[in-house]
Amino acid sequence: MIRAVAAAVLLLAAAGPADAQEASILGRWRTPAEGGVVEIHRCGAALCGRLVDAAPLRRDPDQRDVRNRDAAQRQRPLRGLPVLRQFTGGPSEWRGGPLYDPDSGQTADRGSLTLVSADRLSVRGCIARVLCRTQTWRRADPAPR
Repeated sequence: MIRAVAAAVLLLAAAGPADAQEASILGRWRTPAEGGVVEIHRCGAALCGRLVDAAPLRRDPDQRDVRNRDAAQRQRPLRGLPVLRQFTGGPSEWRGGPLYDPDSGQTADRGSLTLVSADRLSVRGCIARVLCRTQTWRRADPAPR
């Protein structure tokens, strides 16, 4: 009897509300390039992400967005730079954009975020809907509970 009650409690806790499932994407994620870390956070009713760490920032904390294709944007600090904007959906897939890649200076107009597991996030960005690239990001900190 105790085992049945414990199992039921665990099932209810695992199901939780939709907000609890969505919260699993929030937090810090390691990108495959240059030891980058992007923090995904709420921005109104959507999700956004900003660059919080990378190897170039550890060498030079005042690093600027020098590869940006828009010359007027090249003086923006890399730390805190928005790289994901206005993603909506959930609980395991979000769509939105734009996505910005500070390594190349390119902006993808649309993209998707797919939570593959608690520790893996598939990030896909597309330019003109035909040139797409997908990366797998790994969680940098424990999943929020």
